Amino acid sequence: MFATATNNFVKEVDHRGSLIPVSSLNDTVALLTVVVKRSRFWVWQKPKYIPTDFNLNDILTGDTPIKPGVIETDFIKYNGTFGDNIQGTVDAKFPYSNVSLEGKDSSKLQSSFGSLKKEEVDVQNLLRESKDRILDMSHGLVQQTKEKSRQAFGIVKERILTTQPCSVIEEVQQGGQCGAGLSLCGPKSAKVSLKENGSLSTDSNVTMEIPIHTTIAYALIELEIKHDGRYELCLMSDTTGCFEVDGPKKGLLGVFGAPDSENGHLAQELEQLRDHFQLLSTLSTRSSLLQQITEVMADRGAVSSLQNVLEQMCFDKRPALGDVTTTESQKQNIQAILDLLEQSGQVASKPVLSAFHLITSAMDEMTNDCLSVLGTCCSLTVLPALELLVQCVSGTGELSLSSAGVAALTEDVYEKTERLFASSNVSLKRDGNTVKTEVSHMPGNLPLVLCIAVRGLASLAHCD
Repeated sequence: MFATATNNFVKEVDHRGSLIPVSSLNDTVALLTVVVKRSRFWVWQKPKYIPTDFNLNDILTGDTPIKPGVIETDFIKYNGTFGDNIQGTVDAKFPYSNVSLEGKDSSKLQSSFGSLKKEEVDVQNLLRESKDRILDMSHGLVQQTKEKSRQAFGIVKERILTTQPCSVIEEVQQGGQCGAGLSLCGPKSAKVSLKENGSLSTDSNVTMEIPIHTTIAYALIELEIKHDGRYELCLMSDTTGCFEVDGPKKGLLGVFGAPDSENGHLAQELEQLRDHFQLLSTLSTRSSLLQQITEVMADRGAVSSLQNVLEQMCFDKRPALGDVTTTESQKQNIQAILDLLEQSGQVASKPVLSAFHLITSAMDEMTNDCLSVLGTCCSLTVLPALELLVQCVSGTGELSLSSAGVAALTEDVYEKTERLFASSNVSLKRDGNTVKTEVSHMPGNLPLVLCIAVRGLASLAHCD
């Protein structure tokens, strides 16, 4: 709830800027706080930022603290209300089951942060006082961070904080009906059918009181740290922090190099992931996995939770699902996905695990609108058609509507498809019997993550 409110705030006031939303009220973020920047499993994923209990002076050698000076200014007065009203019906057919869902959801999140203040470090003074200063390379935080090649240090140079007690209010109303049919049949056995129907209605109203002087967003200066503890401040936005290493740096898994999907490198990037998609299309449990992940996609928080669980497993960690912050039903869906992977003996297989994590990490990077629309397109007929459009986006840019496999793009499905691609900075334009695609030249990797998610889901929809 607090994390959603701060995320909304940053999107509104600093879209594509340098501000990082505070994700937990337990995080104490002050000027000069040391923040660990952790790169993710795939290089196109946004990094995670983890505030520590230390500031820059705590990890410096010598007894003279750095005091660069602080500049305080009034920022803005902020009150935001965000809500969704969703009503819809979904019918999904799989080889051994049919699922129908009908629901009406409404949610409203009201963030009343009031008058906000900005505090900034005097960077000129910080630069002067940092000259010839040395980090204590034996400090526990430095040692533990340095050991992991995907991590770097940043220090807080700016923060936005409240100046008065304020509140975040969330109101949720949910109602729905679910019908499911499961059919089992064999060559010489009688057909057995099981049908279940249920309804659910929930209401919640939660108010969170935010104390005065709470940091809701911050910006960093990253550090480039040498072997001997000397460091340089990364003053330019295109320079990133790191620890000096012996020999070549180890790259991240997945796509190599810095992706720049809006400049026509989609085909190359997807080609490097081809083996992952091929592996997914051969899984014996792919149909059931598609069904389960479709249910998870209905909840943005559940997608993030599943992605985090799989990411930890990719690094040989077995997380406890009890720690996952999502609904009980979504925990069951996540567990079902892990069980399906284990069922086919695939949990121990790193290639399969990373391939399935590839889909969820792409979905986790999508906008809410894009994820919502994609969830309504996860059928065995529509996904292959979307895959053809993805091939069009990364290829010639044109697709004939008379091509085999495009018949699923009926008028209503095509409208949803247009919205899906538009929310990922890709436009679809009809020209007679041809659809032309164009990638917008905008920062970010939205076209790439859309293509990855569609290709991955379509791989699970492949028939023998």
